[in-house]
Amino acid sequence: MLQVEAVHKSFGDFTAVYGANLTVGKGDLVAVIGPNGAGKTTLFNLITGQLKPDKGRIVFKGEEINGLPPYEICRRGIGRSFQIVNIFPRLTVFENVQVAVLSQQRQSSNIFSPARNLAVAETNDILESVGLLDKAGNIAGSLSHGDQKILEIAIALGNKPELLILDEPTAGMSPEETAATMRLIKQLASTQGLTILFCEHDMDVVFDIAQSIMVMHHGQTLIQGKPEEVRRNKEVQEAYLGGEVDA
Repeated sequence: MLQVEAVHKSFGDFTAVYGANLTVGKGDLVAVIGPNGAGKTTLFNLITGQLKPDKGRIVFKGEEINGLPPYEICRRGIGRSFQIVNIFPRLTVFENVQVAVLSQQRQSSNIFSPARNLAVAETNDILESVGLLDKAGNIAGSLSHGDQKILEIAIALGNKPELLILDEPTAGMSPEETAATMRLIKQLASTQGLTILFCEHDMDVVFDIAQSIMVMHHGQTLIQGKPEEVRRNKEVQEAYLGGEVDA
């Protein structure tokens, strides 16, 4: 579904991504890991159009998407959540997701129908799927940090993505919230047929749910493979995992 081929991105004299490669197959749950500053978020920004690569190719469903604007990449089927929560804090939980659904349905400029009557069933279905339906009327900014992160995933689902990219979906969460969120992500992948690419620092989470892991270091791809292959790779152990990891 997604192929990143020898992608480079520099900011002045600083090279953030240097020849990164990544493969994501349809229906896969793929993790990208690496130390802080390894280039993971920059890579996600390149895939989703927030940045343009200096070199290399990004191919989604057989078509090159290099340099397309974010809205066009979104319309082609790539959804995204961010490290820092990105919601409308003064709108209700329902309205946050409804905005995304209306945008996907190209109804965001419909001035002839009251917005509260549009896409109600679709919005409620998404909220139910992520466990936020009972908080639909709450002001989004009043939610706990964990629920705000879940809401951001719900907003991404409103655009009906085929590939969902999650940048540190459990950042700032308690261990209990982290476990619940990763169960939700795994459930969404299986029940909705989503392909999911995510970045996560909790190695227990990564090795528990990822089918494939890509390791970045200094902007480069060290390896991409199955969890056990990555776990036993000497370069990964030295560069990121801090020595050999118990199987």
